[in-house]
Amino acid sequence: MYRVAMIAFALGAAAFQAIAADEWIAVREISLEVQAGSPLDFSGILPNPAIDSGHRLIAGRGGRLAFADAPERPQRLLCASLAWSPASGGFPDHAEADRYAEQLARHGYNVARLHFVDANLMVGRKKDFDFDPEILDRFHYLLAALKRNGIHWIMDGLTSWRGAYGGYDDRWDPSGNLKTALYFYDKAFAHWKRLQEELLARINPYTGTATIHDDALALIILVNENAIEFESVVNDKPGKPPYDPMIGAPFNRWLKERYGSTAALAKVWPDLHRSERLEDGTVALPLDRYVDTARLRDLQAFFSDTEISTAEHMSRVLRDLGYGGLISSYNNWPTIQTGLSRRGLDVVTMNTYHDWIGGYQAGGRIEQVSSLADDLNYLRMIAATRWLGKPFMVSEYDHLFWNRFRYEAGIAVPAFAALQGWDALCRHAHGPIVLAYGEPYSHKRAMLPYAIALDPVARAGETIAALLFRRGDVATSDVTVPFAVRGEEDLSEDMQAVEPPWLTELALIGKIGLQDQSVIEGISVKQPRGTNDLNVILDTLRAKRELPTSNVTDIDAGLIESETGQILLDRRNGQLRVSTLAMEALAHSSLRAPVDLGIMTVENADGPGAIALASIDAEPSLETGHRFLLVFATDARNTGMRFRDREEKVIADYGRLPVLIRRGAVDLSLDKSARRWTLSPVGLDGMVHPPVDQGSGQISFRLSNDTPSGPTTYFLLELTE
Repeated sequence: MYRVAMIAFALGAAAFQAIAADEWIAVREISLEVQAGSPLDFSGILPNPAIDSGHRLIAGRGGRLAFADAPERPQRLLCASLAWSPASGGFPDHAEADRYAEQLARHGYNVARLHFVDANLMVGRKKDFDFDPEILDRFHYLLAALKRNGIHWIMDGLTSWRGAYGGYDDRWDPSGNLKTALYFYDKAFAHWKRLQEELLARINPYTGTATIHDDALALIILVNENAIEFESVVNDKPGKPPYDPMIGAPFNRWLKERYGSTAALAKVWPDLHRSERLEDGTVALPLDRYVDTARLRDLQAFFSDTEISTAEHMSRVLRDLGYGGLISSYNNWPTIQTGLSRRGLDVVTMNTYHDWIGGYQAGGRIEQVSSLADDLNYLRMIAATRWLGKPFMVSEYDHLFWNRFRYEAGIAVPAFAALQGWDALCRHAHGPIVLAYGEPYSHKRAMLPYAIALDPVARAGETIAALLFRRGDVATSDVTVPFAVRGEEDLSEDMQAVEPPWLTELALIGKIGLQDQSVIEGISVKQPRGTNDLNVILDTLRAKRELPTSNVTDIDAGLIESETGQILLDRRNGQLRVSTLAMEALAHSSLRAPVDLGIMTVENADGPGAIALASIDAEPSLETGHRFLLVFATDARNTGMRFRDREEKVIADYGRLPVLIRRGAVDLSLDKSARRWTLSPVGLDGMVHPPVDQGSGQISFRLSNDTPSGPTTYFLLELTE
């Protein structure tokens, strides 16, 4: 069946080329396996050491991830999201798992997040914990294959709302209430506990070790996206109360312990109804989460207390099973309340999206807006959830397909993650790569949101991320501005309150994060937040020489430069510039004048996109190097893709393969000369094709993604002295 699908895809691609519109060009590659030793094989410049007790990941010195035998040396993790389902192919068989794990290593990944494992194991199963034996075997083998390639694991203790209950066919939908119930019902908590015993504590026959004891297991996220308030929002339905009734009795008990009597509570809650009595347990939950009240403020405090105690209880379960690694939870809701809940965790993990969409149905809508237009708010928002002194991992992020500005993510996210000193980046996907176009699964017959493996633009971004972030091309800032935290008194009556966006602009300049007010020294964002003036903070940083006097940051003018001088966001011109010793990159929606990045000048472009020049020599340097990878991303879509509106916000039909890349060209010049230079297209599989340009002396050329070998996002520039 697979062979037939591949042949059909090839014929379809050939037929389409005859009728393609001038603007879009069909991708010709079928196999996407990166060839060993090719310019896209990063396993040489980003080697993964063998995983053993010395290379177990820990929270090292300064609260950064590190190997156990070198706690003083931070490790940056490029994470492969493996969120498979039957619709995207599920876990591969043994032979394919070997190829897949090897390919991940070649792409530069050194950790994988296994997501919805519980759902995969329980597809079609009628009895609780009756895991499909073939899927369990494939899961275990994949873990072993990843480990052999030096790729660590991140595991969810629970992903699916159905857990390991039998008899359900909606395991990827938020239909069940297990995530909320495990806070309040012993039976639900016991189900979660048994899942850890049955899945993580089981011996893997291919490693000879229980997963929970394996040195490859870097982190357990207790439950994915499990904040109580977030779960309430997820399960909102018209005509239904905003909060599950199961929360009512525990909330009343908590209020009774805090206030003692109805009379005492009435002094704090002006809206307490005469029929509500603490003594009878009849105090009601809020009827509207968006109307600020003292009732909502107390509910937040109750949620934090409950979330903290539950995470502690779950962590004890894992420790009793012999787990000695890192633990996290509450990985997506960036509110002040959940910040308090994350305070005691080993690691802070967060999910974030730009132009989010939740499904694949016709009529789905995105906004088609640039992430630079709001100064990368989706990144600033999670930067302010970090607790300083702890590792920080982005467990999910994406600038979603079909947003035409998604080329921005491949530069913006790794650059600012490196600036912040974050520890791991995981761009969410069914899987970050595929071995070939044309796999016979419904979610791989066309590019879709969260299907970055099929998207040349997202894949180009991941290539850049491997170098900017994991290789360390962008430096971590020496400036840290803590956001002071007192505790529960920081809660307001607004359940959705987050750190003020006008203050999180600091995340584009230097490191930010939460810190206990009692230990803060020096410049900080104080409590209450309204007493802070961003320009005063910036002026103070300049006065203390923590921010160079040459720094051009002017928030009102839309210019924000990092303290390191390596990153410049130009909001008004829709540009993000990165200039380092080993890579220079530009994301742009407009190019009214040439942009000089240092070595590379972008002279002209015929449309928006991203361009990056990276040294791939053993000692990477744009100044002295001889081999350079050029990454050029415009836009991509499916054949036959249709929209319901001219702005292309509302999807009518996702279309089908082959993938189309928008034709684009950019004029480049380099402040370098060579006795001879050659420019060669590199296929999406890493194959180097015959040169399309060459010369001697000063280097300048027009780079077009429409090459004789087919459209591509990669080029190899080689210099001979």
